[in-house]
Amino acid sequence: MTEAAGAPVSGGRHPLLADRSVRARLGRRYRAERRFRWYCRAAVAFAVGFLVLLFADIIRKGWSAFLQTEIAFEITFDPAVIDPAGTREPRQLALADYARLWREPLRETFGVEDRAERRRLYGLVSGGAAFELQRMVADDPAVIGSAETVWLTASDDVDMLLKGRIDRALPEAQRTLDDRQIAWVDRLVEQGRLAKRFNVGFFTRGDSRDPELAGIAGAALGSFFTLLITLLLSFPIGVAAAVYLEEFAPRNRLTDLIEVNINNLAAVPSIVFGLLGLAVFLNFFGLPRSAPLVGGLVLSLMTLPVIIITGRSALQAVPASIREAAYGIGATPLQVIQHHVLPLAMPGILTGTIIGMARALGETAPLLMIGMVAFIVDLPSGPLDPATVLPVQIFLWSDIPERAFVERTSAAILVLLAFLILMNAAAVWLRQRSETRW
Repeated sequence: MTEAAGAPVSGGRHPLLADRSVRARLGRRYRAERRFRWYCRAAVAFAVGFLVLLFADIIRKGWSAFLQTEIAFEITFDPAVIDPAGTREPRQLALADYARLWREPLRETFGVEDRAERRRLYGLVSGGAAFELQRMVADDPAVIGSAETVWLTASDDVDMLLKGRIDRALPEAQRTLDDRQIAWVDRLVEQGRLAKRFNVGFFTRGDSRDPELAGIAGAALGSFFTLLITLLLSFPIGVAAAVYLEEFAPRNRLTDLIEVNINNLAAVPSIVFGLLGLAVFLNFFGLPRSAPLVGGLVLSLMTLPVIIITGRSALQAVPASIREAAYGIGATPLQVIQHHVLPLAMPGILTGTIIGMARALGETAPLLMIGMVAFIVDLPSGPLDPATVLPVQIFLWSDIPERAFVERTSAAILVLLAFLILMNAAAVWLRQRSETRW
C-alpha cells in the first residue's frame, strides 16, 4: 500500500521542503564562491593598480633624464691656447685653459663685458664643458688648429628650464635662473644652438656633484663585478652543498640541524650579512673597503641558502626511476649524479640561481655596512677598486634635494628595474624551455 499524497517522508520532513532546503544551501554556497572570486579579482586589480601607479610615477619623473640639454659652440682649437710650445705632450695638453675656448665665443655672442654679467652668462654652461673639450683633444690631437661645431653640456638649471621643471611665472627671487639668463636661453633656442639630445653621458660617466654630469657607469660596473664574484662563489658551493645534502649525507641529527639552519639563513635580514661582512672580511681579514670583492663575498653568503634550497628541490624532482635505471646498468653513485641526476636538475638549479642573483642585484643594506656608499667618480677597473652599486647609487642620489638629481634617481631606478625584469624573465624562460614533465 503506497503512502498517501502529502504524507511526510522518513524523518518527518516533506520531500518538497527537503528539496528547497538543499537548493537554498547550494545557492548560498554558490553565492559565497562568487563573492570569493570577486574578492580575489579585486585584490589582484588593487595590487596591479598600485603597481601601475608606481611605475607611472617613476617613468614620469625619470624619462627626461635620458635627454640632456646641450649648447652648440663654434670652437676654434687655438694652438696658442692648447699647445703653445707645439710639443703635443699629453701633460701639456691636459693643463691647457679649455674653458677659454667656449667662453670667448659665448661672451662675443651676447656682447657681455661686465664681470658679474659674464659670471651669470658662464653659468648657463656646465662646469664639465672644459673637460669635454680636453677629452676631445686627448682622443684626437689632430683637431688642434681646426674649427668645429661642438655640442657642450648645459648647466642643470638650463636643463630643468627647457624640461619645464622651472616655472617661468615665479618671481625672479624664487628661481635659480634670473630674467636675464632666461632671455639668453631663449635667444640660444631661437638660434638653434640649444637642444635636448640623448644623454649618452648618463650611461658612460661615473658619479658627480653636478647633476648634469652624473652617470651610472661606475655603479653599473660595480654591480657587475660584485655579481660576478657572487656567482663564482655561490653557484659551485651551493650546487655542491645541495648535491651532498640530498644525495650523499646520512640522515641524522647533524644533517637535520644543518638543513634547519640553511632554511633559517634564507630568512635572515640582509643587513645581518652586512654586519657579518663588516666584522669578518673588513675588521678581521683587512680586505679593502668599498670593493666589489667584499660586496661579492657578503652577497654570496646571502645567496647561498637560496641556491641550496632550490637546488635540493630540483634534485628531489628527478624521479627515483632515473637513479634506479642508472644503478641497474652498473653506474657508480657519482656517475649517477654526474651524468643523469644533475643534468636533469640543472634547469631548476639555474632558475633558483638567477632568482638569487636578482635578489642580490637589488640589495642595499649589506653593502652600506661594508662601505660601498662612498662617492666614487672614477670607473672601477677590477673587483679590488673602490666602487658602488646601482641600488646604493640610487640611495645616494635620493638624499640630494636638487631637482635634477630627482630625475636621475628615477632614471637609475628604471635601469635597475629593467635589469631585474630581464633576469626574472630569463629565469621564467629557462624554466619553461627546459622543464621536464615526468
